[in-house]
Amino acid sequence: MSEPTDPTPTGRTITARQPDAGRRPVAVGVAPRGPAVAAAPGARSKPVANERAAGGTGGAARTGSSRRGPADPVKALMHRHRELCERAVDPLEIAAGLEAHGVTDRTAARFRHRDVFSLAEELYARVPRGEESGPPAGDEDAVARPAHLLSAMAPGAVAVLTAAGLRLTEDGARLGVGAAGAAGLAVALAWSLRRGPLRAPGRTAPVARLLVCWLVAYSLLGDGLLAGLVAGGPDGPWPPAPGPLVGLALAVAPAAWTARLFAARARRRLGASRALEEFAAGTRPLLLSGIALHTGCLIALLVLTSQVLPVALAPAVALGLLLFLARLLTVHGFPHAAAAGLGFACTGEALAPAAVLVGRLPGCDFLARPVVAAVHTWGAAAVPALVCGAAALGLLVHATAVLSRASAHTT
Repeated sequence: MSEPTDPTPTGRTITARQPDAGRRPVAVGVAPRGPAVAAAPGARSKPVANERAAGGTGGAARTGSSRRGPADPVKALMHRHRELCERAVDPLEIAAGLEAHGVTDRTAARFRHRDVFSLAEELYARVPRGEESGPPAGDEDAVARPAHLLSAMAPGAVAVLTAAGLRLTEDGARLGVGAAGAAGLAVALAWSLRRGPLRAPGRTAPVARLLVCWLVAYSLLGDGLLAGLVAGGPDGPWPPAPGPLVGLALAVAPAAWTARLFAARARRRLGASRALEEFAAGTRPLLLSGIALHTGCLIALLVLTSQVLPVALAPAVALGLLLFLARLLTVHGFPHAAAAGLGFACTGEALAPAAVLVGRLPGCDFLARPVVAAVHTWGAAAVPALVCGAAALGLLVHATAVLSRASAHTT
């Protein structure tokens, strides 16, 4: 017997099957064509359509973020310097940190960037930062300014009081005043260098402190000793020369103010610059003008001191400039260069009297001739003036190169 058929408007027929026993009858309907077909098995076709749409978007996203994958070199660099990127306040600070770690424009080219600053901008944009921030540096400086002022003026005040005491006392009392003044000056200088504007991050190496002590001691006693050795002595104790120390102690205050001014202007330029070369070109004149300003103040104070105590101007100026440059380099993170300059000066001052003593041995007089000739021509003060001046010149060249880097002003 033939089964009935149900004609459809489309000419397509669906055969109605009789339900088996025990099963629920299944509704029989028309399967239309066109849009209705997509709607019928729509539950299966819609996810496919969604997957295709997501696949298109995902493909574009994968193409646009191909540099964010595991093989992304910038991501690896970001993880390596994550702490630097998280605490940076602008891209230039990241560029300065990268520069300090040896990343150059040639290195940035391997990360598909034209220069270090462009690379730093991407790192700055990709690393999340918290909303919390510490107090502004200006507020901290404003609170600490009175203490800084007192610590900077303390060495000069102690030196002036000691000089006055030496002029008003004699014999044993004079010796006691000198010893007390030396101890007080050492304490005042230590306070100024650890708590004042010239404080350096971390602790100064003991070698650097010993080198400074040698230079200060030679400034006090070295010229008299060398003059006595050249004359065939020494015959008894030689008189100290406290004048240069008084002038140098008075110059601590303008040195601190000049260093602070340079650091503040360099930090301001760091925030305004858009490239490392631009920052370096603007920072070098600031550094040189600051050094010139300090040298002018130092000369003025030494001339003022010479009205009361005898002062050899040339070696005192050379020593003051050397100490200022060494401290400036130490404050900005270059203590080894500062120690090298101080060590060069100490070596020259130690070799001069040693050469005179060795020249007294038979056949060794040629070793003492340069020192003897310099002392006879320009005086005993020529030796510290030459060696401290040469060391200061070397530190000046080095400071012009390294203190114009942005990495020297990020801490």
